[in-house]
Amino acid sequence: MTKRTESTTITAWTHDPAPQRFRQRTTRFRDPAAADPAPPSVALLETAADRDASGPPAPGLVPEFARDDDGRWLTRLACPRGSCFYGTGEVAGPLLRNGQSVTLWNTDSFGYTIETPSLYQSHPWVLGVRADGTAFGMLIDTTFRAEIGLEGDVALVASEGTAPAVYVLEGPSPEAVLEELAALIGTTPLPPRWALGFHQCRYSYGAEHEVLGIAEEFRARWLPCDTIWMDIDYMVDSRPFTIDTHKFPDAEKMILQLRTKGFRTAWILDPGIKIDKEDSTFISGQERDVFIKKPDGSLFAGDVWPGRCAWPDFTNAGVRHWWGQQTARFARIGADGVWNDMNEPSVFDGPGRTIPTDCLHNADPELGGPDDHARYHNIYGMQMARASFEGLLRDRPGRRPFVLSRSNFLGGHRYACCWTGDSASTWEHLSWTIPMMLNLGLSGQVFAGCDIGGFADDADDVLFARWMGIGCLLPFARAHSDKNTNRHEPWSFGPACERACRIALERRYRLLPYLYTQFERAERTGVPPMRPLFFADPANETLRDAEDSFLLGPDVLVRASVKPSGGCEAPMPAGIWRRFEPTETSDVHLPDLYLRGGAILPMGPIVQYTGQRPLDPITLVISLDEQGEARGELFEDDGDGFAYREGDCLRTVYAAKRVRGHVNVWVEQSGGGRRRPLRAAEIVVLLDDGRLVRATGVGGDTISVLVAPPAADPIEPQDP
Repeated sequence: MTKRTESTTITAWTHDPAPQRFRQRTTRFRDPAAADPAPPSVALLETAADRDASGPPAPGLVPEFARDDDGRWLTRLACPRGSCFYGTGEVAGPLLRNGQSVTLWNTDSFGYTIETPSLYQSHPWVLGVRADGTAFGMLIDTTFRAEIGLEGDVALVASEGTAPAVYVLEGPSPEAVLEELAALIGTTPLPPRWALGFHQCRYSYGAEHEVLGIAEEFRARWLPCDTIWMDIDYMVDSRPFTIDTHKFPDAEKMILQLRTKGFRTAWILDPGIKIDKEDSTFISGQERDVFIKKPDGSLFAGDVWPGRCAWPDFTNAGVRHWWGQQTARFARIGADGVWNDMNEPSVFDGPGRTIPTDCLHNADPELGGPDDHARYHNIYGMQMARASFEGLLRDRPGRRPFVLSRSNFLGGHRYACCWTGDSASTWEHLSWTIPMMLNLGLSGQVFAGCDIGGFADDADDVLFARWMGIGCLLPFARAHSDKNTNRHEPWSFGPACERACRIALERRYRLLPYLYTQFERAERTGVPPMRPLFFADPANETLRDAEDSFLLGPDVLVRASVKPSGGCEAPMPAGIWRRFEPTETSDVHLPDLYLRGGAILPMGPIVQYTGQRPLDPITLVISLDEQGEARGELFEDDGDGFAYREGDCLRTVYAAKRVRGHVNVWVEQSGGGRRRPLRAAEIVVLLDDGRLVRATGVGGDTISVLVAPPAADPIEPQDP
């Protein structure tokens, strides 16, 4: 935010004289100068308020309010000295947001830089961590354009439109604040297991034979992959809901051929509908009056890939239902996932490359009712993703919808996964990948990824190998590139890079049982699977700005190289961290992995796709703590559908203890209605000297691993 905001303030700073206790650790504030009631919230759940919360406001920070001479509503939160700021959604640049600013105005930002003020998503949210490791958050509940500035120890927000409600959250740790945030805005639904596999995309695989050829290469080269993506060149002249039968003569047959090799497919669907009286989608939309209007009531038209297009008004329930019907009907060719792109919305000839702010939306009352695009611009992509998600769910209620959306808003994680848009194949963009993922996760968007290898420009072998090594450990792992670049498949850069990519992919697939467990935990708690390093010790200020290291869940530490010279600059967190390698071989370009002392890590076998075989054998990697003990959790279900919510799942807590030269491993706790499968188990114990000690047995039985002669064992606790 520019300093002009402070200097042009024309009203005195005031406080809300009657703040409301919204939840036990959340207080709701609003500028007392606001004459109108606060508008309905798009970000918050209807059930967000805790009806049992009563009494005075929760103790914590108190915002101040004012207005500037542009009529913007100012919210200022003075924070304790030494506070570190995070969140603010999708932002390029450093993890630590102190001294940074962001504009909340969803923008098509091809090849963005650290100076780009706004990207594809808007998250009016700031997470703060005090010097002692306690934490707080501020949610500014507005869909209008806004700016967040984080200077010194002050968070300052300037928002247009209606005065927003402001929620201040408090917690004993950053994790606790994120759990409180999740209670307000909801959590990410557990994705289908195949969506956690590797995805391969390009703009575009433009013909059926090319798609099948890509699939053949992955399987012939033993490179694990679950999903191949179709960009706009599968369409007739880039028109959504069409398939060019000259390029794809039998899409359903192609999908069946891919399915026999274990591949899923995801298909792009953009919002712009070609204005053409012979286009069936446009005709249907006109008949149902689904398109956005200009102030005079005429149809708004703007240019995008198909040419002159009309734009569905996704703020309206009837329009969302119509879009959901179109999406579901299209997906019946056998599509497994849907990709919503260009939905900021991106309009090539529009002001600021989008829809004019005076265009009209016939929005639902629960979203705020009819109003202009200035109010609803930032949630256009969110409501499109919602329409796609709900349409797929209605059409196939026994399957978990998978939607990827470029544009979104705070709370939109309930409907869609996201990625960081059109990055470039540069070391700078690679270096932003980890902090961008972390700040998205710290803003509620926990299912996110990047274009592995970079979208624009040409990668080389080292850059691509490094990006694959990091990208295969992100929540969402997809390689994607522009048609004007060199090829970005794992085999495109020679044998050495291909070998590094194979190991990176095999790592991901071995770690999937653990990653899937973290996603199930995220659905329950809102805590992201990918976490900043300071989650290991929130009070350790040396960990606060680590950008080349992160945690997967609570137990796996990832130390990456994001510079051409290599090396990881982040400090190691305190405690026991033992290095391990899931595939038992590594590559100089891949991140180093460490397992926390006291953890048991469940892993699966190397597979070429998630549905290739059951979790058999299961591998339990054990890193004992100072007391010679460890624990770990595994969640299992069908990998799709919703029966797990009714108890059709298996939750296992494994425990290990060192006893007279042996490490005994057993099931400490079991939950859920699913029977434990009979399967082999491999136990791998990581020792302090770097050695691995192994044993095998039957999963579920107590298994004993000899690690040292009893006389030489310094730890001799009693048998469990």
